Amino acid sequence: MSEHPIEGLMKTTMNSLKEMVDVNTIIGDPVQSADGLVIIPVSRICFGFASGGTEFSRNKNSKEHTESEEKFPFGGGSGAGVSVQPVGFIVVGNNQIKLLTVDEGNTALSSLFDFMGKVADNIQGAVNKDKNKNKSCSNSKDKDNNTD
Repeated sequence: MSEHPIEGLMKTTMNSLKEMVDVNTIIGDPVQSADGLVIIPVSRICFGFASGGTEFSRNKNSKEHTESEEKFPFGGGSGAGVSVQPVGFIVVGNNQIKLLTVDEGNTALSSLFDFMGKVADNIQGAVNKDKNKNKSCSNSKDKDNNTD
């Protein structure tokens, strides 16, 4: 059985997409700066694909297609779209790794880390305040006991 025309149409479109999008598009090539930092770009890629077609009958009165009849003419089309958006940069150097985001407002992970840091600071502040309060109370009791 020969290949249907829509199969060739879809293969051509998918091969074109494959050429445009690869892992190097998502995680870019590392770049080394003059001070020794390695910067790796990170991107988000979205793509869509659609294909469709139909076969036209040569004889309007013929309602059934048999194998003995000649092939119907085919009409079809396909399309694809690709969107590449920079997300951030991974910066490696000085014994640390950082993720620098392009749009600070849209990164949930970055917001979560900031929030957790603030919560930890608040808890540490409350613990220290409670310790200082307990020390001042015990010091005032000691002074009351010494005056007797």
